Amino acid sequence: MTTASRTPDDARPSSFTVDPDLPGFVRVRGAREHNLKDVDVDIPRDALVVFTGVSGSGKSSLAFSTLYAEAQRRYFESVAPYARRLIDQVGVPDVDSIEGLPPAVALQQQRGTPSTRSSVGSVTTLSSLIRMLYSRAGSYPAGQPMLYAEDFSPNLPQGACPECHGLGRVYEVPEELMVPDDSLTIRQRAIAAWPLAWGGQNQRDILVTLGYDVDTPWRDLPKKDRDWILFTDEQPTAPVYAGLTPAETRLAIKRKVEPSYQGTFTGARRYVQHTFATTQSALMKKRVARFMRGSPCPLCEGKRLKREALSVTFAGVDIGELSQMSLLRLAEVLRPVAAGQFDDASDNAVLDPKLRASARKKRIDAGGSGHDAAPDVRATPNLSVEKRLAAQRIAQDLLARVSTLTELGLGYLALDRSTPSLSSGELQRLRLATQLGSQLFGVIYVLDEPSAGLHPADSEALFTALQQLKASGNSLFVVEHDLETMRRADWLIDVGPAAGEHGGHVLYSGPPEGLAKVGASQTGKHLFASHTELRGERRSATDWLRLEGITRNNLTELSAEFPLGCFTSVTGISGSGKSSLVSQALLELVGAALGRPAVEADQEESSLEDDAPQPTGGHIAGGLASIKRLVQVDQKPIGRTPRSNLATYTGLFDNVRKLFAATPAAQKAGYDAGQFSFNVAKGRCPVCEGEGFVSVELLFMPSVYAPCPTCHGARYNPDTLAIRWNALSIAEVLQLTVEQAVDVFAEQPGVLRSLTVLRDIGLGYLRLGQPATELSGGEAQRIKLATELQRNQRGATLYVLDEPTTGLHPTDVDRLLTQLNALVDGGHSVIVVEHEMRVVAQSDWVIDIGPGAGDKGGNVVACGTPEEVARVADSRTAPFLSKVLGGEA
Repeated sequence: MTTASRTPDDARPSSFTVDPDLPGFVRVRGAREHNLKDVDVDIPRDALVVFTGVSGSGKSSLAFSTLYAEAQRRYFESVAPYARRLIDQVGVPDVDSIEGLPPAVALQQQRGTPSTRSSVGSVTTLSSLIRMLYSRAGSYPAGQPMLYAEDFSPNLPQGACPECHGLGRVYEVPEELMVPDDSLTIRQRAIAAWPLAWGGQNQRDILVTLGYDVDTPWRDLPKKDRDWILFTDEQPTAPVYAGLTPAETRLAIKRKVEPSYQGTFTGARRYVQHTFATTQSALMKKRVARFMRGSPCPLCEGKRLKREALSVTFAGVDIGELSQMSLLRLAEVLRPVAAGQFDDASDNAVLDPKLRASARKKRIDAGGSGHDAAPDVRATPNLSVEKRLAAQRIAQDLLARVSTLTELGLGYLALDRSTPSLSSGELQRLRLATQLGSQLFGVIYVLDEPSAGLHPADSEALFTALQQLKASGNSLFVVEHDLETMRRADWLIDVGPAAGEHGGHVLYSGPPEGLAKVGASQTGKHLFASHTELRGERRSATDWLRLEGITRNNLTELSAEFPLGCFTSVTGISGSGKSSLVSQALLELVGAALGRPAVEADQEESSLEDDAPQPTGGHIAGGLASIKRLVQVDQKPIGRTPRSNLATYTGLFDNVRKLFAATPAAQKAGYDAGQFSFNVAKGRCPVCEGEGFVSVELLFMPSVYAPCPTCHGARYNPDTLAIRWNALSIAEVLQLTVEQAVDVFAEQPGVLRSLTVLRDIGLGYLRLGQPATELSGGEAQRIKLATELQRNQRGATLYVLDEPTTGLHPTDVDRLLTQLNALVDGGHSVIVVEHEMRVVAQSDWVIDIGPGAGDKGGNVVACGTPEEVARVADSRTAPFLSKVLGGEA
């Protein structure tokens, strides 16, 4: 087994193979997916294998795009013959052969289509057991027949609240949203909810035919007319006389003149509701959502279920209240039941005072005393011997699954927490916990950075979970940047040496200690470093941003101080309240005080279906005068379709299009910059409409994108592609990596500035036309940061970032720190929520939140320099920070 390193310019295929007679290896030959350079590698089964390398090196291409994709392809081929044509459309991995490949399960950070109907309970299947518990062992009101488990599901007609259809929220379309300016006339588009183009004009013309006044200000129209126009469900058909005045229209009708066409009227509310429910366009849905207002359902109080289901209680609470408990509190309620102690399955088992008060109020409303005294539940017909046995068995199963989740650091989550509100790391750990209970044997689990968003204190439980899967006879292929996970691996595969075209080689494959001998490995330099090199002297605060009385999620009357003119890290275990303090409370209070929300590189409106945002309590007690601008750099996608990409988002594509429009060939053809936009009809491919991809329906599987059969992904029509700048077509420019483009546009300052920042922040490997759908959350966040860095910062700015090192190799973390420190040195302030101790150790100031998660967190445990925080005994962060500081604390 060779461990010699490859030089970056080595053109030979990467080859790490073992004795072919040895069993237990997955043998990959000639892997060329994405940037892989004819990789040959043998990977052990029944082991924890960690794939490492800088961002964009090709490790995910090997683990996911090659190994998992091939396992998935083989599975679908075995399912049914017609699956082969479907898989052909998706494409197969570019690899010569893979031998010894078992079935594979991928646990990725992709969240799929966001939906509030998807929750922690549904992802983990805990909700099914909870519904069974209430059905079989709940306390029913006298005379009510037993309900089936399906009756406790808000996603099925038999269980859903009839008012909100199981969403927990109702939506109204009020007049003030549909008609924002009532001084306008209908002709002046007072009804903003109608379509902007012909569709809106059509409705206005029909109103003229129907005899309504379209030239009087909306506010002066009779209420009866206003209500009919906005709220009617009638859809009358009327002749339309396009271009005629109301008087001319009346005359035409009287004379029975042939109309331009027959039009059907649709009330504004009906149009909004129908469009929102049926449109396939995300843009249209987003537009009409502006005219809708969501609020908790008054019938089910947001619990999403019909009244009959909510009348059944267990441990003194209904299923909606139980689903709102944190998993830690749920475990406390289930523990006595699992042990057969049914007296405790009363109101007294519910430890949350709010929930007990709710249960007491229900008894009073029902004519009871409201006292907390526990009834003798064993004497009730609802808890017969059979019911007690059922409850104990279900509670034991639930408790085992909940314990796995809490051990993975997710005990602060509630069952009804919707998955769109979860981080990608949280979602992946939920899936991991589910797999632990599946008892599969002989499969490969391919995981994408399972430590992402995880505090080092929680990593021990993660490693234990991975070892459990391995002990069950499975293999673990993990793409990871966490150094501690690498040290604990059975086998390391290091891909590199750099990103993009400069990567794609297997530099090393073997036990972790062997990587120390590979000089070309950037991973090895960090893995075997004796200590973290710290910046020079810590900066001192120029002022302090003081927040007082903060109440949000698990924060109660919290006060915190943030030094301005410094680099501040906010730490704490997962669920401790870090994001509640920084990414929610601080952003909202400072944004409101500045008179505008935080400037986001991607101002994405919240969905109507999102949970109602919690209000933030508290105020700013000082330091606001030292902040002129607030910028939030989060990990939300920069776009949800392939149409959005790196070049368009950063704005550099505007300058590129101008260069093409200025060429002699373009000027001769009469082309302007719009000709080179794939969002404008004149230059783009008419089949895919400039996306380069078409959506392929896969029947029982989610739709996928396939290259356009006409332009083959080029996005443009042949006439546009014929225009060249520096011998490149506009499509070829989009295929350039950032690093390649730096050389191509070296003489173009307008383009070069954007490209240089992107390269310096570690994104040189991305293609300019890289679709937003292919970018990780960490890449999206760095693109936003690069977009912000290329601007001329005006006034003292406060930058807020939530876990900016997610998905970053230690080498890329160093690059990111250089950029963030440059901002602080330029007179700005940076606050990051962070788990990476190397970043925390190099901060000027640390605020540690905790000590635990959920109800056990929400306090400032320690604050000060990294050395000071590392000496605080009560801090869960301190021992890990001390280790990185090399014992200096």
